Amino acid sequence: MLTIISGTNRPNSSTFKLSKYYQKRLAEKGQQANLFSLTDLPPNLIETDLYGKRSPEFEKIQHMIAGTDKFLFVIPEYNGSFPGVLKVFIDCCDFPDSFYEKKAALVGLSSGKYGNIRGIDHFTGICNYVHLHVLPLKIHIAAIKQELDGDGNLFIADTLKFTDEQIDKFIKF
Repeated sequence: MLTIISGTNRPNSSTFKLSKYYQKRLAEKGQQANLFSLTDLPPNLIETDLYGKRSPEFEKIQHMIAGTDKFLFVIPEYNGSFPGVLKVFIDCCDFPDSFYEKKAALVGLSSGKYGNIRGIDHFTGICNYVHLHVLPLKIHIAAIKQELDGDGNLFIADTLKFTDEQIDKFIKF
């Protein structure tokens, strides 16, 4: 099972739109993928699901994560890194069942000009720590608002080329 993680809890985000785009492109290439948005996390996650506690709401999420073999993380830049809610999500997931010896692809995005390069590097360190194997081809999409059309599709030739290359490599990974 492949799961796309939309790495922010911001409603109506470009991150979610890009995640939907990846889900659509994967399906066009014959690969079905779940899509999980961090907007669907329990609102009181910090009180209910850290340090050995487990809420019924997160139990369903944990079951999906444990059943996933490959993850595609779509991660926006927040303050020169990645969103804190993504780190809390990782911390709430069971170790080692959630990520250990599984595979991941990483996509960074930003409204600025670097496409979350530092945040993807920071998140790669966490992936390494939990033994989540990362596809070497990491995509960084800068100026995301100029990259997506009104239907949520990427349309700039270079971006299409590199995202398709990443998707093809991730399917084979």
